[in-house]
Amino acid sequence: MAFGITRKELDEWKNHVKNGQIAFLTHYWIDQRFPGCKTVTKVGCSNLSTLIEWGKQYGLKEEWIDLKEGYPHFDLFGHYEYDILKEEGLLAQLNRFK
Repeated sequence: MAFGITRKELDEWKNHVKNGQIAFLTHYWIDQRFPGCKTVTKVGCSNLSTLIEWGKQYGLKEEWIDLKEGYPHFDLFGHYEYDILKEEGLLAQLNRFK
């Protein structure tokens, strides 16, 4: 469940993913398995080869792709989230939740 974003933001992310674009969506996320992490950034793309190639530049492994929801994506949190959003020029997405 995504918290801290609007339905419009979620729908826009889904549309970009469906259209084969690399899309970023950051939202609040709490999971006891990852102490200290309060957000997650989903980086999705329906074109798996595009998503895999995008992930390789950041050392993300193909097997880390989440396929469950019908919107293939990497879940970024912790240092991966910060470093990748910084590199992509998207730290505003993360700073919004700090």
